[in-house]
Amino acid sequence: MTIYIEDLKFQCIIGILDFERVTPQDVIINLTIDYHYKDKFINYAQVTNLLKSLMIENKFLLIEDALNYLSKELKKEFLIINTLNLKITKPSILPDCKVSVENFYSFNS
Repeated sequence: MTIYIEDLKFQCIIGILDFERVTPQDVIINLTIDYHYKDKFINYAQVTNLLKSLMIENKFLLIEDALNYLSKELKKEFLIINTLNLKITKPSILPDCKVSVENFYSFNS
C-alpha cells in the first residue's frame, strides 16, 4: 500500500537566518509512505499530526536535519513502513521561487 500526503501546510521555526529563528514561516510537506498491509494500517491523520508537532517543537536549523529526524521518528512510530519519500518546501523564503529539499528512505534490511 502507498499513502500520499500532499501539500501539508503549516508554520514553524526553521532556518539559519536570524529572522527565521524568530518568526514562524510557512512550510509544506509532501510524503509518500510504502508499507505492507496485512492486518495493520497506518493512520494518515496520525502521520500528519506527528509531522506538524515534531517540526513545531524542534525548530530545526536545516531542512536536511528535519528530513532525517522526521524519517527516524516516523519509522519508530509506524514500524510497518518499508520506504518513504519526504520533501519539505519553504515557499516564501525567496521572493521569486519555492525552495525544497527531498530525500528517499528505505528501511528494508
